[in-house]
Amino acid sequence: MDTSTALPRCTWCGTEPLYQHYHDTEWGVPQRDPRMLWEMLMLEGFQAGLSWITILRKREGFRRAFDGFDPAKVARYDEAKVQALVADPGIVRARAKIVATIAGAQIYNSMMAAGEDFADYCWAFSGGRVLRGDGVHFATSTPLSETISKDLKKRGFKFVGPTIVYAWMQAIGMVDDHAVHCFRRAQLGR
Repeated sequence: MDTSTALPRCTWCGTEPLYQHYHDTEWGVPQRDPRMLWEMLMLEGFQAGLSWITILRKREGFRRAFDGFDPAKVARYDEAKVQALVADPGIVRARAKIVATIAGAQIYNSMMAAGEDFADYCWAFSGGRVLRGDGVHFATSTPLSETISKDLKKRGFKFVGPTIVYAWMQAIGMVDDHAVHCFRRAQLGR
């Protein structure tokens, strides 16, 4: 893990090694795996009202607690499992977010069973392409994140407001919002 502060990065990742590693290897990289897109959407929902570093620090705990974010397994969780998750200090223990993740797995599975690939669904909103910010001005939501948010809510997803959706769009690389001075902007822009 490169924790060098000599690299010009987006200022939001500061000098925290975990943040820098996430920034340098994952944030803004186009993600096309449907299960991973769903996992990131669920994690962004858990982040609501918290900082992303909190989620990153607990990410492996989330993966352990949610069976590797396997939607088939998560969709079958019962009340006993919800209670176990609420008691798990390795995750954010918000009952509403846990229940929303279980419902999100059920929605994901229904979509996939109906032949609607979750990755195709997600990327259809941007026409399959990466949208590139100017690297100077940084939105917290956009008309597109509002559109995606409305559609996700219509399908039954929770904790998917326009701000959460925009953060997810940045995280999964649908939007490249690396700062103009950031070394990753040039790498991802190729």
